[in-house]
Amino acid sequence: MKIVVVGATGLVGQEILKVMEERNFQFDELFLVASAKSVGKELEFKGKRYAVIGMQKAVDLAADVAIFSAGGSTSLEWAPKFAEKGTIVIDNSSAWRMDPTKKLIVPEINGHVIKIDDRIIANPNCSTIQMVMALAPLHVKYKIKRIVVSTYQSVTGTGKNAVEQLMDERKGINGKKVYPHPIDMNVLPHIDVFLDNGYTKEEMKMVNETRKILGDNSIGLTATTVRVPAIGGHSEAVNVEFHKEFDVAEVREILENTPGVIVMDDVKNNVYPMPIIAHGKDEVFVGRIRRDETQPKTLNLWIVADNLRKGAATNAVQIAEFMMEKNLVY
Repeated sequence: MKIVVVGATGLVGQEILKVMEERNFQFDELFLVASAKSVGKELEFKGKRYAVIGMQKAVDLAADVAIFSAGGSTSLEWAPKFAEKGTIVIDNSSAWRMDPTKKLIVPEINGHVIKIDDRIIANPNCSTIQMVMALAPLHVKYKIKRIVVSTYQSVTGTGKNAVEQLMDERKGINGKKVYPHPIDMNVLPHIDVFLDNGYTKEEMKMVNETRKILGDNSIGLTATTVRVPAIGGHSEAVNVEFHKEFDVAEVREILENTPGVIVMDDVKNNVYPMPIIAHGKDEVFVGRIRRDETQPKTLNLWIVADNLRKGAATNAVQIAEFMMEKNLVY
């Protein structure tokens, strides 16, 4: 079993290695890939040193699985080259998510749609993953009509340079900027580029990916995505209208029995999900579960998860594990 991690020096790449170690991910050979400027650099995994290699060398390995976290343009160029060699590519970028020929996978929800000949698998957007983890079982029971979501997203979603910008500003250092405005002591209602419809690309990712993962294009969804000066994970205020009536106690029971979801909802004791709690964990945390009293069949939820873990690295590793378990790797 040959495994390749592409983008191994980045935030998500480093998290992928951490998740693989924690989950005792099984392989015979591991190869770490990064940009040309990082080739030859050594990274440590399970006490062993690995020299970073370049893309073409990795392609020529004809590895079993390649987990990509190196951006959309890199994936568009290189993922097909890996796939031509028979390598399964699990891609963290947005490059393949809405390609109708590619599967967009959260294993707990729709892993069953993966087939033996799928060579490029798309990992969903981090903010989408945590939302659908909580909403998928409720969709099965009550059928979702419409979702209104506002996100509060960690700077880690932008990468190492964004974390450095936040920390520099906190120290009063005039350093490198990746955002068009200060992020410390501020919030930016701007994630990714603005589109012609006035929404950002991040907001439309949530719309389109949610429908694809849940397999229901009838779901109405509107999103406002916001960058906040937090590190541990993304938070979301979700208002969801169902076609069927629900009981709040039953909703809570469904979520409590959903693998990968932890309910934290004891407001009398100030217990609710926060990024500081989700940081470094694989689960999706749900709280502030309450009925919307302004219209029927509508629920409010507060959903928090570590965007580098279940929102990216953990989900990608879980896809690889799922395919191995189902004998979809050859």
